[in-house]
Amino acid sequence: MKRLLSSLAMLLLLGGSAHAAQPLPGDSVYQLPVQLTGQDGRQQMLSARRGRPQLVTMFYTSCKMVCPLIIDSLRLTRNALDPAIRSQIDLLAVSFNPARDDVATLQGYALKRHLDPRVWTLARAEPAQVRQLSGVLGLQYRQLPDGEFNHSSELILLDAEGRIAAHTNVIGRLDPAFVKAITETVSRH
Repeated sequence: MKRLLSSLAMLLLLGGSAHAAQPLPGDSVYQLPVQLTGQDGRQQMLSARRGRPQLVTMFYTSCKMVCPLIIDSLRLTRNALDPAIRSQIDLLAVSFNPARDDVATLQGYALKRHLDPRVWTLARAEPAQVRQLSGVLGLQYRQLPDGEFNHSSELILLDAEGRIAAHTNVIGRLDPAFVKAITETVSRH
């Protein structure tokens, strides 16, 4: 009996790590070696988010018009989900402007916007990594002479393996088709 329990425990341990040991799909965003620093100062590789679906966007904290709408749209989308689905996803917003958006700035923005740190990660990365990530996500941006940014605005759903499963450029209101895509993707997870 002791041997059987020991064998069962070993299988459970191996089974739990099998997901992490399997190679990433070739089209996974997690293939990028991007190190994120969150509003809590904690650093982690983007690939550490593997295993849970993610709603992802890019923004910058000093934006006065579009970025607040992006964050509000992300919140609105999450809140429109059934609670069982909502509990299975994380929210990630990565700054286009790592030069200005340090940890303290990200933390202040999260507090000001009432973004629950158990659900929301506001993050920064090195400029070259920000450029790579935006390219893979299909988000365009450029810095203007006044220090502001011109950028595309999208919400992106990554499945648990980091593949782009759905996206929307509907900002400022709810996109029911995107909510449906999230529900279907998370239900398959």
